[in-house]
Amino acid sequence: MMIKAYGAPAGDKPLEPMDITRRAMGAQDVQIDIAYCGICHSDLHQARAEWAGTHFPCVPGHEIVGRVASVGTQVTNVQVGDLVGVGCIVDSCQHCEECDVGQENYCDAMIGTYNFPTPDAPGWTLGGYAQQIVVNERYVLRIRHPESQLAAVAPLLCAGITTYSPLRHWNIGPGQKVGVVGIGGLGHVGIKLAHAMGAHVVAFTTSDSKREAAKALGADDVVVSRNASEMAEHTASLDFILNTVAAPHDLDAFMALLKRDGTMTLVGVPAEAHPSPQVFHLVSKRRTLAGSMIGGIPETQEMLDFCAKHDIVADIELISADQINASYERMLRGDVKYRFVIDNGTLSTAS
Repeated sequence: MMIKAYGAPAGDKPLEPMDITRRAMGAQDVQIDIAYCGICHSDLHQARAEWAGTHFPCVPGHEIVGRVASVGTQVTNVQVGDLVGVGCIVDSCQHCEECDVGQENYCDAMIGTYNFPTPDAPGWTLGGYAQQIVVNERYVLRIRHPESQLAAVAPLLCAGITTYSPLRHWNIGPGQKVGVVGIGGLGHVGIKLAHAMGAHVVAFTTSDSKREAAKALGADDVVVSRNASEMAEHTASLDFILNTVAAPHDLDAFMALLKRDGTMTLVGVPAEAHPSPQVFHLVSKRRTLAGSMIGGIPETQEMLDFCAKHDIVADIELISADQINASYERMLRGDVKYRFVIDNGTLSTAS
């Protein structure tokens, strides 16, 4: 099946319209007409070969939402016409310990939505900057938000689960004080989720201009992290910190804000390593520095259901396909509040 897509022909070339092939439907496959696809910063890194091992052409996109167009003969979870999503995972071994407990994101054989090996042409997965996608039903997620919110749901398939998973794993809820570091594509969703879970949310930003925006997202307090006196007011007061910043920075400044037995979890992945935190900050209060990577399929469905219940979506700017390259440049400048989402209906007319 030949369809229209938008992808990078090489790491030093802009993305452009192209035709790609999707595999024929299997008995357990679901064919989805893609309505919208969010743009993640990892799309830019991969398309520009800033991460090793990019295969070209590279069609990015792992924040996919749309409607089921066709189902295989053995599909039972969804039917034609359903609103569905596809996130960062389109396959895994399905029999290891991680897959057995629904944590496919930690399976050593996990197949990502783009740039991962597959027997399908051209030999690696091609993502959601395209008109359609064919995915095994195990990795298709039900969307229960109103269709009018569909575009804003798309970033939840990455930004949503990336922030939800650590908040759930560390049992965030009422009576806890939670810090969210960074108010960008990940952080703005993290604030909404932590607030909906009942926590007292403290947002940390380097920009004084983001104070009111953070409060509007659900933050109870906002701290400018460059202001030493503001930081000192929260010393040893936080139960948990969700650190979404994807650039090297001083972790010690935030570790000092944790209570005894508090945890800071990193979900942003910088291109270069963070300065090493002082061991003193860990041992003095039995603090923990941890990491988390997206989430498994059952937890992603749980996240989508939680967001539908609490009316949580991402704050987005909807763009046409021929604005993708410009959006990449704006992402680098931090000129987006807070996620770009592609209207995939514009792929047929992109030039």
